[in-house]
Amino acid sequence: MARYTGPSCRLCRREGQKLFLKGDRCYTDKCSIERRGYAPGMHGNARNKKLSEYGLQLREKQKAKRYYGLLENQFYHYFELASKMSGKTGENLLKVLESRLDNVVYRAGFAMSRPEARQLVSHGHFTVNGKAVNIPSYLVKAGDVVAIVEKSMSSDKIKGVLEANASRPALNWLSVDKNKAQATVVNLPERSEIDLQVEEQLIVELYSK
Repeated sequence: MARYTGPSCRLCRREGQKLFLKGDRCYTDKCSIERRGYAPGMHGNARNKKLSEYGLQLREKQKAKRYYGLLENQFYHYFELASKMSGKTGENLLKVLESRLDNVVYRAGFAMSRPEARQLVSHGHFTVNGKAVNIPSYLVKAGDVVAIVEKSMSSDKIKGVLEANASRPALNWLSVDKNKAQATVVNLPERSEIDLQVEEQLIVELYSK
C-alpha cells in the first residue's frame, strides 16, 4: 500500500505543530518543532503570507491527513463516510479517523506512534474480539476489545513499548487493562476528547465546493 516515506519531522514543521509521528522523540527537545519551529524550505523562516480562504481550508485538511498518516483517496473516503452519518460531518470525520485500528493501538499505548502502530498491526500483533486483524484501516466500534497477540508479548519490541508507555494518561473512551495488554472501546470519542488542533469545519467547506 502506498504511503509517505519522506522525513516525518518535515511534515510537523510544515503544519506548524507536533503531529507525533516519531514516538518518544516528539516529547523531547530533539523534536524539530522545538529546534526549528518554521516551515521547511529556503523561505520557511520568512514572514508568513496571509492565506486565502482556500489556503486555510487546504492547510486544515493536510494537517488532519498527515496526523493520521493517510493519502488523499483514503482521507476523502472517510469524509464521504462521515457525511452520510447523522450529526456534524466534521466531528463525524474525526470520530471515524479515531476509530481506525492503528489509531486505537496508538491511543491505548501499544505503540509509540501511529506509523509504528500501523506497522505492528500489519505484522499481525493484534486481535479484535479474539480474532486476528492485520488491517490498520479496520474500523472498531463501541464494545470491541483490541488485544496484543499472546505470542507477541515475548517480543522485546512490544515489551519496550509497554514499559515506555506505562505512565501514559488514560482516555475516557478507551478502557486499557495493562495486565492483560488489551483495550476495550467504551465508546467513540467526542470532539472534546480528541486532541488534534484542527478546524474540521474548514475541511467540510473544502470538500463541499
